[in-house]
Amino acid sequence: MGDCQSLGDCDDERIARIYEYLDGALSCDDLNEIKVHLDDCTDCSHEYDLECVIRSVVKRSCKEAAPENLKAAILARLHEGKPAQV
Repeated sequence: MGDCQSLGDCDDERIARIYEYLDGALSCDDLNEIKVHLDDCTDCSHEYDLECVIRSVVKRSCKEAAPENLKAAILARLHEGKPAQV
């Protein structure tokens, strides 16, 4: 396995393509290109793995409900009509 430095073609655009790959926003040819690159590039593979973990944590946290007492406190503040202090 190589890394981005030895391949010489990894940059911010390549990283953006990894995000598009995860989003399923690429054509079949582009999907195959990124898949092959991830198989050969440890740096981009690491970026891919990290983004998968981040997305998993965000997805999991979005399923958690806020505690009822927090919801009640927020609603009470909203109904009080007090402007936020800056």
